[in-house]
Amino acid sequence: MIDYLDGDVVQTAFDVPVEPLRRAAHYTGEPGCIAEARAFAGLFLEQLKTEWCATVGAGVAGEVLLVVSELVTNADRHSNGPYILELEGTDTTVTVSVCDSSVALPRRFPRDPARVGRHGLEIVHAVAAQVSVERVPVGKRVRAVVGLGDA
Repeated sequence: MIDYLDGDVVQTAFDVPVEPLRRAAHYTGEPGCIAEARAFAGLFLEQLKTEWCATVGAGVAGEVLLVVSELVTNADRHSNGPYILELEGTDTTVTVSVCDSSVALPRRFPRDPARVGRHGLEIVHAVAAQVSVERVPVGKRVRAVVGLGDA
């Protein structure tokens, strides 16, 4: 990296990325897609450690993989077509986005330990620092931001 100090060029020890690391994968909904998405996210986290020198502890990695699992599972179950997993990361956050073709927005139910199922969005809200849902031209995008601080 090059820094400028009073008009002089000063070489620094290493290059620091300026753009977040971004990766995307397309899934058809075939059996095994959820496991593939988790594996894809695991490789992404390893690359984030290398390229961004991000500190990703086992607890935080588990949280990111949990968010990926929940959002991809929801897209797999509730959309009428393929879905896309998008990952974006820096040394402080990982953003997990899933786009699918369903126009039905996900519904967050109130806590109910007796309820069987439908806890996915509740889990994502508990783990992520931010969660948003937006309509896109072909369906919707659900986005969750997970901080890379200690889990």
